[in-house]
Amino acid sequence: MNVRDGQEVTGLLLERGYRLTPDEESADVILYNTCSVREQAENRVWSNMGRLKGLKARRPEVVIGMMGCMAKAHRADAFRRMPHLDFISGPAQLYEVPELIEAIFEERRPMQAIQEKRRPRFQQVEYHAGKVTALVTVMEGCDKVCSYCIIPYTRGPEVSRPMAQVLEEVRGLAQRGYKEAMLLGQNVNSYGRRFSGEMGETGRSGAFPELLAKVNEIEGIERIRFITSHPWDAVEGLFDAMRDLPKVCEHLHLPVQSGSDEVLKRMRRGYTASEYLSALGALRQRLPEGAVSTDLIVGFPGETEEDFEGTVRLVEQARFDSAFIFKYSPRPFAAASRWADDVPEEVKDRRLQRLLKLQETISRQKDERFVGKTVELLVEGVEDGQGMGRSRCSRKGYFPGAEVSPGETVLIRVEAIRGHSLMGVRV
Repeated sequence: MNVRDGQEVTGLLLERGYRLTPDEESADVILYNTCSVREQAENRVWSNMGRLKGLKARRPEVVIGMMGCMAKAHRADAFRRMPHLDFISGPAQLYEVPELIEAIFEERRPMQAIQEKRRPRFQQVEYHAGKVTALVTVMEGCDKVCSYCIIPYTRGPEVSRPMAQVLEEVRGLAQRGYKEAMLLGQNVNSYGRRFSGEMGETGRSGAFPELLAKVNEIEGIERIRFITSHPWDAVEGLFDAMRDLPKVCEHLHLPVQSGSDEVLKRMRRGYTASEYLSALGALRQRLPEGAVSTDLIVGFPGETEEDFEGTVRLVEQARFDSAFIFKYSPRPFAAASRWADDVPEEVKDRRLQRLLKLQETISRQKDERFVGKTVELLVEGVEDGQGMGRSRCSRKGYFPGAEVSPGETVLIRVEAIRGHSLMGVRV
């Protein structure tokens, strides 16, 4: 989501005559598009922005801006912590950034644009980085209010982009040669419940499979991916669409967060471990070779050894293809930030390492099943003289030979696994 937001701002600035430069020293504008999901991400931003203090002293005319979730979460202290900062802008004010920059060039005073609770509208911004896969925002915000999560407070309630606008963007991408569309939202499965202002405020649930079906009809697009899905809304209609629509890739990212019913209840996730596994079973019944990835949090407030063992058992049963595993850290505004962070750091570390080791073993076993099989890759480019592409189940694959072009589809016979990448030869 942040990557696409950054691309949209880039596109708006390019339309006004700006151009990209990789060199901070020659830049007139330096923007940080930020994330507040984890404390570590925020710490990196503070550190990187702090480095610009010397540049600002040497070149006071440079405009430095902070955009996104972190700007909204820290609007009360951002200018105090970073006095060389020129403006902050929340996620809902994405399209106001060019005007903010121009106003600062004229008035030379700190500014902020953080008023709306959610994005009031969606614009068609043609700029997309890359040549093969294009990121397409279909919705913004989240209504789930999980107790550990800051997103509902920074991105606001759910609002869906009108379907006609999404389809128009994807058709334009196909005409420009893109082969893969990645549909984005905090919870894409709830797409359609509330549309942005130009279509009225009421929609209907269950519209995401319909959107997938319509994107599937667009000529030129060869693959469709989407992220992220909430287990509460990952229903059989979605699984049917993944099975029946030939362009929809056989990969689902379905964050479970914990395998303990008690922890899931405190997290306000709205499902039990057995309900999650039941949904996973329904998916695998339709797509037995499909890939599933997940997110896991260790050390949530009150997590006991018994709770953690429940997570271990769930991972053993679910056998995810991959997992993003994190130590809990309190997030401002989220309900859990008011609770005691009572799991000692060394216990969090131990639990993290155990889960990482377990998942690494499972992932390796899942990877090995590809050896000897023929796999379709959508070529993304050439790395170190080898063709590189991604399989439908989202694994990277490499093969000898640089005589390929981004966007080609090739078949490889997998001969080995390197890291978690498929190494093969063309067939």
